[in-house]
Amino acid sequence: MSTTGVQDVKGPAVDLPTLPRRRLSKQRSLTVDRLTAAAVDELHAVGYAALTVRTVAARSGVAPATAYNYFSCKEHLIAEVFWRRISAQKEAAEVRRGAAAQRATEVLADFALVVSNETELAAACTVALLVDNPEVHELRLKIGRLLHARLVAALAGRDDGAAAPPAAVRTLEFVVSGALIEVGTGHLPYDRLRHQLAEATKVILGDAP
Repeated sequence: MSTTGVQDVKGPAVDLPTLPRRRLSKQRSLTVDRLTAAAVDELHAVGYAALTVRTVAARSGVAPATAYNYFSCKEHLIAEVFWRRISAQKEAAEVRRGAAAQRATEVLADFALVVSNETELAAACTVALLVDNPEVHELRLKIGRLLHARLVAALAGRDDGAAAPPAAVRTLEFVVSGALIEVGTGHLPYDRLRHQLAEATKVILGDAP
């Protein structure tokens, strides 16, 4: 897993999962669904180093030229997989309970652990989300905005998030980015991630209600 660029973004929640720069028709959306599903299968089969847009296209039954029309590179494809996993998570701000630190920890953990059970995918996302690519950059922004919106809502205790302390949200975004880099580089095991996030949120938020 990787940092998501959340330190660069602020703003409202993002729209439904889609590729950057275009709105998809139903048929095109189905094609993208096939490509992203095939990307995960191909990743598990051959590993990230051997994966290409062309091999994913072959696995999905999509023409290579068509696949490249949607995804400029394999990093863009893997970043889209991560975005879809994150944006598909159930919005649960309205049912979060406990003190602010507990609510924030749940948001960060949901975000950070979304692909924790898929070793190959987690490692691939670490690399893919850091590349210098316009489409990946756009997805980093969307991921960051989504995390920001969920944190704001959880800390406010209601969906509009009006009472969320901006400095705390900003700091927590840095925390999860740093934690994911630690995981991606092997310095922090996934099974310790939730505990580390909980400790960090308590330091940042203290006993806030």
